[in-house]
Amino acid sequence: MAAGLGGCGGSGSVVAALRLVLLLGAALGPAKATVYFQEQFLDGDNWQKRWIYSEYKPDLGKFKLTAGKFYGDPELDKGLQTTENSKFYAISSRFKPFSNKGKTLVIQYTVKHEQKIDCGGGYVKIFPSNLDQKNLNGESHYYIMFGPDICGSDTKKVHVILNYKNKHHPIKKPIRCKVDGYTHLYTLIIRPDQTYEVKIDNQMAASGNLEDDFGFLPPKKINDPTVRKPTDWDDRIQIDDPNDTKPEDWDEPEYIMDTSAEKPGDWDDAVNGEWRYPMVKNPLYRGEWKPRQINNPNYRGVWPHPQIDNPDYLPDFNMYSYENISVIGLDIWQVRAGTIFDNFLITDDEVYAEDFGDETWGETKDPEEEMNIKQTEEEQERERDMEEKYFEERFKKKLERRNSGKARTVGKTTEKEEF
Repeated sequence: MAAGLGGCGGSGSVVAALRLVLLLGAALGPAKATVYFQEQFLDGDNWQKRWIYSEYKPDLGKFKLTAGKFYGDPELDKGLQTTENSKFYAISSRFKPFSNKGKTLVIQYTVKHEQKIDCGGGYVKIFPSNLDQKNLNGESHYYIMFGPDICGSDTKKVHVILNYKNKHHPIKKPIRCKVDGYTHLYTLIIRPDQTYEVKIDNQMAASGNLEDDFGFLPPKKINDPTVRKPTDWDDRIQIDDPNDTKPEDWDEPEYIMDTSAEKPGDWDDAVNGEWRYPMVKNPLYRGEWKPRQINNPNYRGVWPHPQIDNPDYLPDFNMYSYENISVIGLDIWQVRAGTIFDNFLITDDEVYAEDFGDETWGETKDPEEEMNIKQTEEEQERERDMEEKYFEERFKKKLERRNSGKARTVGKTTEKEEF
C-alpha cells in the first residue's frame, strides 16, 4: 500500500467520491503497479506527522496546507505552500526503502507558482534511507533532483540531475518549464533499458538515453594519440591575397603634434619642464595594414582524426538503478513565496502514473483556470469602478470650486452696483 496517502474526512459527497476513486486506484491500479509513495494531503493537518522539517538552520521557511487563491477543487487541490519570502526551505517525507533495479522508476508531482515566481526552485529531491531528515540541507547526498527552477529571464528550466558514483550529472538537453502561474504536472521516468523521459502535463518534453544525455561514462571512442595531422594538410578556409599590396600612403603615425596649440602664459620651464606641443589622434591614421582575404584554393577541410576504442570506457548496464530509495524532499530557495506542491507519486508503472495525473491534475486544471480568469475579470471590474469613482469625485470637486468662484464674482458685482 502507498505511503503518505491522504486520510479521513471530506467536505461534500463529490470530494469524498473522488477521494475514494483515487484511493482505490492507488490500492488496486494495474496489477503490476507498485506505489512506493503517494501524497495528496487529503487528511488535513495530519500531513505534519509524515513530513519532517529540517532543523539545519533556525530561520528556514515554513509551509502551510492550502489550495491557494484559485483552484479547481478547494479540498483536492490543497498542497504544501511556501509562505515566507527570501527563505530556504527544507522538508521531507520517508517511505519504505526500495531499489528500482530491473524496474521502471517514475517520480511525479504537481507545482503551482501562483505568485508568478521571479526566482526560486520548484523541484524535488530523492534521497537514500540514510538521510538525516532533521539535518536536511543543500549539501545532503541525494540520488535525483527533478523539477522546475526559475530565476529572472535567463533561467526557466526543468532540472534533471542524476547521481552516478557519488557525482551529480545534469541533463545536457535544455527543458523549459511552465511559467504561467497555473498548476502543472511534472513526471520523470527512468527505465531499466537505460532510457529516460520527462513529461510536463502528461506530454513528453524530453527523452533519450542516459549514457548519451548525462555523460556518466567517458566516450566510447577517442582520437588515436599515435596519429598526427599530415604536415601538408591545409585546413585554412581563407588566406592572404598574395596579389594585394599596401598603398604607399598607408603608413601614418597614430598620434601627431598639435601645432595649433600655444604655450600657456603661466608655464614655468624650471618647474614644469620644457613645454612641448601636445600629441593628438592623427585623423589620417588607418591602423595596421593587412592584405585582404581570399578563399584558399588548397583548402582540404577539417582533418578527420582517426579514432580508436577508448581503453577507459567500460559499459555499465545498471547506471539507471539506485538502492534504498527512501525519502522525498523539498530543498529549495525562493525569493517570492507562494508555490504549492501536491500530488506526489513514486511508482514503477508509467501507465498508472499517467492515469493518476489525469485523475488529479487533469480533473481540476480547467476549473482552476476558469476560477483564475473569473477572479481576474472581477478584479479588473473593481479597478474600473474605483477609477470611475475617482474621476467622478475629481469632476465633482472641480465643479464645486467653479460654482463657488462664480458665486463670489456675482457677489462683488452686486456690491459695485449698489455702491
